Amino acid sequence: MLRDITIGQYYRTESVIHRLDPRVKLVSTFMFIISLFVADNVFGYALAALFLGMAIKLSNVPLKFILRGMKAIFFLLFITVVFNLFLTPGNELVKVGFIKITDEGIRITVKMVFRLIFLIIGSSLMTLTTTPNQLTDGLESVLGPLKVLRVPVHEIAMMMSIALRFIPILMEETDKIMKAQMARDADFESGNLIQRAKNLVPLLVPLFISAFRRANDLAMAMESRCYRGGDGRTKMKPLIYKKRDGIAYLILVLYLVAMVVLTILF
Repeated sequence: MLRDITIGQYYRTESVIHRLDPRVKLVSTFMFIISLFVADNVFGYALAALFLGMAIKLSNVPLKFILRGMKAIFFLLFITVVFNLFLTPGNELVKVGFIKITDEGIRITVKMVFRLIFLIIGSSLMTLTTTPNQLTDGLESVLGPLKVLRVPVHEIAMMMSIALRFIPILMEETDKIMKAQMARDADFESGNLIQRAKNLVPLLVPLFISAFRRANDLAMAMESRCYRGGDGRTKMKPLIYKKRDGIAYLILVLYLVAMVVLTILF
């Protein structure tokens, strides 16, 4: 299960999406997420699926690898389905005791499930096709106007990049600790949900110690390289828009316009 988490990982391959400017991918992902909440009918979700499918095809990232990340949010999807399906008021279709299913509950449940799935896949695709360094540079550039308000843009971008980079590292560390304890007769798979949660408690101490040790090593490495924040820093590879980035922005604008039109007309 831990190896199925794809957010934060980088899939190394050659593709048009990989070569895009990180600012384009950040803006596109953000606007795609907004469009998911604008879509309110089957045509809007079909358009979102077409746009996302085209991006996956151009990224050369195997669909199976991307879908692996969905296993990690299965519990979240299950909770979403249960709460929206059984607790939404409306015209009753099925009623068994105090449990009832309404037409409005079914409609909202379907919408929320599609939104969550598309949101996770879209976010995963951005991190799979963008290195942590590119994400940092792109995020700092996108948030650049906030510097006028004295917002520490560089530090925020650096923290988010480090957080994304540490997700797969900590997952791998957790997997190693679990295997080491299972070799000592620890059991993480039997019992009900509460018992499994209690069995995971012994993982927290070594995991936190490992995380703090890695954070301390990273801080010492940054200090030894005289890192003092973003003031006056230059970039070895400055971000420069190219023709393909302009085409990507044009496709994004056309997609957003089509989404608004479909939402208004249908």
